[in-house]
Amino acid sequence: MLQLSSDPKNVARVETFVESVFEEYHLSPDIYGNILISLTEAVNNAIIHGNNNDSTKSVVVTYKKLKNQMAFLISDEGPGFDHHNLPDPTAPENLLKIGGRGVFLMKQLSDEVSFHDDGRTVEITFNI
Repeated sequence: MLQLSSDPKNVARVETFVESVFEEYHLSPDIYGNILISLTEAVNNAIIHGNNNDSTKSVVVTYKKLKNQMAFLISDEGPGFDHHNLPDPTAPENLLKIGGRGVFLMKQLSDEVSFHDDGRTVEITFNI
């Protein structure tokens, strides 16, 4: 488990966490980048959008190994959000916008993304 206060500087701690999971489970280096980018995006979203950069609130990252999968759960203490109504970052009107691609990237780089607890928890699953 990784618990972070909602300070954007703490996003850097995700890499060490991912490295420890890879060492523990001897995961293929082929998926390292996909997991690192997805978790970094999810933690960043949780800090900025979920917890509004409120350093008194935490972001928690947990994981579970399933038979042929690793699932990571990233939770924040925010109000949640409607994950069904996210703007499409590939739409022409959004192409030049800064940001707005985190969930899109997670979905492209993982095998499954699901949201729980009104959007306060994202579960990102990778086939291993």
